[in-house]
Amino acid sequence: MGLVGIDLGPARARDRFLRGESVDEAVRSPILNSWERSLALGLSPAGCALPYRSDLDLEGRLVRAAEPVLDRLQELFTDRDMNVSLADGRGAVLQRRFGKPSQVRRLAAIQSVPGYVFAEEFGGTNGIGLALAERQLINVYGAEHFAERSQANACSAIPVRDPLSGRIEGVLCLGYPLTDVDAALATVIRKAAGAIERRLLEQSSTRERTLLRAYLDARHRTPTGDGQPGEFTEGVLDRRDQMILQEKAADLIALAQRAAMEVPLPGGRRVTLLSRPVTSASGVEGIAIEAVLAAPHQPVAVPAVTGPPPETSPGPPAQQSPEPALPRLWPVPGTAARKAATTTHPPGTAEAASAHTASGLVLVGEPGVGKYAVAARRRLELLSEASTRIGTTLDVTRTAHELAEMAVPHLADFVTIELPEAVLRGDEPTDPRTGLHRVVLHGYREDCPFYPAGEPISLRSTTPQLRCLASGRSVLEPELRTATGWIAQDPGHAQRLLDHNVHSLIAVPLIARGIALGVASFYRSRDPAPFGDDDRSLAQELATRAAICIDNARRYTREHNMVLALQHSLLPHSFPEQNAVEVAHRYLPAESGVGGDWYDVIPLSSSRVALVVGDVVGHGLHAAATMGRLRTAARNFAELELAPDEVLTCLDNLVARLDRDEGGEDADGMTRIIGATCLYAVYDPTSQQCCMARAGHPPPALVHPDGAVAFPDLPAGPPLGLGGLPFETVEFHLPEGSQLVLYTDGLVEDRRRDLDTAFDQLRRALSHPNRPPEETCAEVLRTVVPRRPTDDIALLVARTHALDAHRIATWTPTPDPALVSGLRAAVTRQLAAWGLDEVSFAAELVLSELVTNAIRYGTAPIQVRLLYDRALTCEVSDASSTAPHLRHAATTDEGGRGLFLVAQLAQAWGTRYTATGKVIWAECALQLAGGRPDTVAAYFDDVPAL
Repeated sequence: MGLVGIDLGPARARDRFLRGESVDEAVRSPILNSWERSLALGLSPAGCALPYRSDLDLEGRLVRAAEPVLDRLQELFTDRDMNVSLADGRGAVLQRRFGKPSQVRRLAAIQSVPGYVFAEEFGGTNGIGLALAERQLINVYGAEHFAERSQANACSAIPVRDPLSGRIEGVLCLGYPLTDVDAALATVIRKAAGAIERRLLEQSSTRERTLLRAYLDARHRTPTGDGQPGEFTEGVLDRRDQMILQEKAADLIALAQRAAMEVPLPGGRRVTLLSRPVTSASGVEGIAIEAVLAAPHQPVAVPAVTGPPPETSPGPPAQQSPEPALPRLWPVPGTAARKAATTTHPPGTAEAASAHTASGLVLVGEPGVGKYAVAARRRLELLSEASTRIGTTLDVTRTAHELAEMAVPHLADFVTIELPEAVLRGDEPTDPRTGLHRVVLHGYREDCPFYPAGEPISLRSTTPQLRCLASGRSVLEPELRTATGWIAQDPGHAQRLLDHNVHSLIAVPLIARGIALGVASFYRSRDPAPFGDDDRSLAQELATRAAICIDNARRYTREHNMVLALQHSLLPHSFPEQNAVEVAHRYLPAESGVGGDWYDVIPLSSSRVALVVGDVVGHGLHAAATMGRLRTAARNFAELELAPDEVLTCLDNLVARLDRDEGGEDADGMTRIIGATCLYAVYDPTSQQCCMARAGHPPPALVHPDGAVAFPDLPAGPPLGLGGLPFETVEFHLPEGSQLVLYTDGLVEDRRRDLDTAFDQLRRALSHPNRPPEETCAEVLRTVVPRRPTDDIALLVARTHALDAHRIATWTPTPDPALVSGLRAAVTRQLAAWGLDEVSFAAELVLSELVTNAIRYGTAPIQVRLLYDRALTCEVSDASSTAPHLRHAATTDEGGRGLFLVAQLAQAWGTRYTATGKVIWAECALQLAGGRPDTVAAYFDDVPAL
């Protein structure tokens, strides 16, 4: 095969298109339209992920018809780099054949394994997907493919249709290297598709084929027809429209005469169905149903027929020549102008009418057998559609709604579904007949007086619903006017339903794994015929499929609630009281599952406070449990009074150790890797300084008191768990009234939104002066959170406060023991000025011990500081790094009891290290229990005089 017309044009055009430039003249319109649809679907050229389906019909009529043709193509392309694939009407590949057998070993799974779906909505522009979208022969060359992985390939694809119905059954596709493009391949693939279609036609009955031949012969003799009725595209009639038309066409076939019927469709459209009696050469009589869709305000002329229906040439079948290949019932590409309307018109109006109408063959069948065959086919199509439309989510209520939407209007006019409250919670019902809630009320109209959805329902044991739940079998009430059990529930309510022509009922239990999960009720009102056994079987089949999906959703709900409860138990329910910051927080779980986001506010010594926000990689139970462990570890490391970078280093080591010890594999065989991001900040209200560090976490937002918003230049640092890389602490001054906003990446990261746009939205939401943190949280959630968040969101807003300078007292004594008594007196005067005489005894003793230790064992300079906040904090700092230790002194020891007394008198004490030394601190509660000095007075006898 030679290279034909291939240049770099498509590649350059594709690059310009992705940059947003116009390429209308450089790209073929089908390709350009497909590119635009792919972008509108949110697809990325580098990330077109194809879904895999295991529910393939590998022995269906399409595969049986295509196998000999595929064998012939494989033989034709022996030793060539040719990939021959057959896909079904969804774009899922059913079979693949290769010219060179070695291709299988070097091709990716999506190019060699059946089951991957190449529909345009998943794979972007490609042969199979575009053939389904354009409904004609398609060639895609190199860079015309939307996915980058297909840039070196070319392909030709053509739809394969059912000759009787005109419906696309599948797609035949040839894939080959870009250098092997050959115009002759179009002829090859057309002939191959035609051979498959002929074999599909052969699978239909002889009577159906002869009726179709008679119908086509009759159209050849119609003045305005050419024997080639058109086909409605999906833009004109969708699947639901076609099902409505097929349902009405079955009624016309049963009439066995020429007739016309106007059928209303959703959206105010109307279609005229015309029935044409036909008789085959062998004497088989049948009816062909055509649909004519006129333009708005354009009437369809239906001729009055006085003569008998047209027939084919007489003569016994044995004297006729072999049946020729049947003509197509759809337009050949390039011949769309040949379409003709399927009706006759008065003289002089044929051309005008044809210009304003579209037509297509709906059904061909016999009045008796055809009606039941059509009904059976309609039921199978409904069940097939139900398998794809019921259970699209793991939500119990939504799944119940999908069952009702499938049943109306194809089976029933109204559907109600009741589920026990336990099922809605995710539990198994102990008795499905109690605690029922109506979760669905769906019908073709909204004014029918059923009990409303969303309320509990109390049913009597005589009602069909409870009878079916008790027996586990569906209950058919063909005539509700005589159904005493149904009427006895509420005679007045029953009469109102009967007045709205609700006359027949099928009650079906929703049973999965032998457990009744609820009941579905199907009501009929528009069709005067009552429900029959076939309707009950169809309702039972629909309910069985829905019950399995409801049970899956219920079990997911239970597991999701368990994980959510675990996560909520691991998150803080309230924060300790402190005056450094005013805090508001929010947590939003992702729609797809619970994640590992967390936040915390940790009071530290000397009125300081630590703010933490973190995010564990992944979702589910493992992420929630890991989050709890990291949050606990962060609190423990904070208690050690470490700097932010040192806290992150400790967390980094912990995550790395967890990854080594518990990496393992999940149940699905995927390696489980533990990873997390974190931001840790410490705010000191005495100096209004904030020091922070982050490990791969989004930067915080700083809102100044005047409403100006800034994102501090804080080094990102590596995510937790990588190990061996340093973190960096940065210090900022926060004026009183500033707001520090910490959040996880779910707030700003969204595949449908640019990251810079998200930060601009966050900046606008925060740029308001003097707003309380609660209002800030509400505004951020309202304007910044993605509409359908795919990740958890944790948000922490802290408005800073400063400790009044009048509540801070500082002394810098010289290292002389003789001056301690003077310092004690100064402290007593300061406490009296603050009105804290009740704690002066304990404070004097604590400071005496701490200062004496600093003079004896520490290094100058020494500083003493008192902080009057929620507690009285006594601090003594010096330039040494030697830490004191609490111990039990023997009765003969002269010392060693000082820190023991400090621990008894203070509610908390400890040591923290600074860049210039250490600080020993002790907190005294401001509401001491009566008799506290007497309690510890017994220890004073052994204390050396200071």
